[in-house]
Amino acid sequence: MVMAEKQIFVSIVFVLLLVVFSSSASHHHAVNEEEEADRISSLPGQPKVSFQQFSGYVTVNKAVGRALFYWLTEAVHDPLSKPLVVWLNGGPGCSSVAYGASEEIGPFRINKTASGLYLNKFSWNSVANLLFLETPAGVGFSYSNRSSDLLDTGDVRTAMDSLEFLLGWMDRFPRYKDREVYLTGESYAGHYVPQLAREITMYNKRSKHPINLKGFMVGNAVTDNYYDNLGTVTYWWSHAMISDKTYQQLVNTCDFRRQKESDECESLYSYAMDQEFGNIDQYNIYSPPCNNSDGSTSTRHTIRLPHHPHKVFRQISGYDPCTEKYAEIYYNRPDVQKELHANVTKIPYKWTACR
Repeated sequence: MVMAEKQIFVSIVFVLLLVVFSSSASHHHAVNEEEEADRISSLPGQPKVSFQQFSGYVTVNKAVGRALFYWLTEAVHDPLSKPLVVWLNGGPGCSSVAYGASEEIGPFRINKTASGLYLNKFSWNSVANLLFLETPAGVGFSYSNRSSDLLDTGDVRTAMDSLEFLLGWMDRFPRYKDREVYLTGESYAGHYVPQLAREITMYNKRSKHPINLKGFMVGNAVTDNYYDNLGTVTYWWSHAMISDKTYQQLVNTCDFRRQKESDECESLYSYAMDQEFGNIDQYNIYSPPCNNSDGSTSTRHTIRLPHHPHKVFRQISGYDPCTEKYAEIYYNRPDVQKELHANVTKIPYKWTACR
């Protein structure tokens, strides 16, 4: 009788262990499956690379069906030892895929025919794992099934959704849970980045599994209305983009502390840009602008060095002002969207660099 009881006990323990291991294995397998589903084997026209890439969606509000799109390009060498850099573009309303990934710090550039990609030798993924996030919903490939989300969004929800995204994304990629995290971005990310850093800090105070936030940085950041707006018109004037008269009118008429200017001030801004700027790229005034219908740069805007009258530069090395045009062709290609696991809901309008 005792022997029989022992056998029954051993059998029960064996079954329990089997259930535990099966459960653990299936959970581990599910996590890997979810990550694997986001793997990018190779983008159309992409050169061969040694690093891994993943992209897809993380739902940040299941009740209304709000999901944010990401693209991860892991570090070229030893990614497990490298930090995670989260990149946010501003606008507000501009895509981190269009700018951060394709024009600024990402590993690829889009060629002039939008038929493929080539490598950016200055990519930040030489030193870090890069996570490009399109936020808020409605930007780039990110979406919401509740239309009003696109009309009543704001900084508070953007920060909360971005935190929800990071938590959900780290569940999908558990190897990043204890990794050093840096938040970076430009333009209106002067709001997005520090506000997300604040949300993470508040979350860390109440969580047993805090995000390992090490720091944040912003470039060309929107932070303060007065100094941003005054600085903009002063830059225009000091670089001879607008006249002394228009500059004085702007300074005397506009209340640079306001988020939205008066009609009189807005008309001065429009006059300055339409009538006085000339045919230049205001973001790189020493480069040819992208002003041809085929997306090519104009060759009549050349730069002559004063001490070298015969030396003419027709293109600034490493900068192509038409990249945005190439992006809007490339990322609307069905084969590109399929490989990126993007536009899964078949949004009826085109993907644009800014919305």
